[in-house]
Amino acid sequence: MPLGNLSKDFSGNIYYEIPADPSRGKRKPSRWYDPPKGNDFENPIPAEWESWLRMRRQDPPTEEEIEHNLAIAKLKQENAAKIEAKRLLDGGSLPTTPERGAQTFPTYTEYYGGDPENEHRKK
Repeated sequence: MPLGNLSKDFSGNIYYEIPADPSRGKRKPSRWYDPPKGNDFENPIPAEWESWLRMRRQDPPTEEEIEHNLAIAKLKQENAAKIEAKRLLDGGSLPTTPERGAQTFPTYTEYYGGDPENEHRKK
């Protein structure tokens, strides 16, 4: 059975595929990747390769496609940084972490929420 070494991405992951063989009852190809030595699947893989591994796309991504998508992502990050800098210059403040807990949970008078003091019945 042929083992295809398809490609290597910019992180050093190597992708493989064993093609489907309907004559032997194997309807889908087997796909996997090996990370570079020492990483042990710690680094995320490109979305294009992940969709190929999960059979969401038939053909493996090309280097040009991945480079194009990385360029778009970088441009979006730069634009977001510019928008955020402008917002802060215009007097905007940094986002704050919302308080968490039972006090911040919405309450509705028409629903009983397990209020131990029965405050909802007094309204």
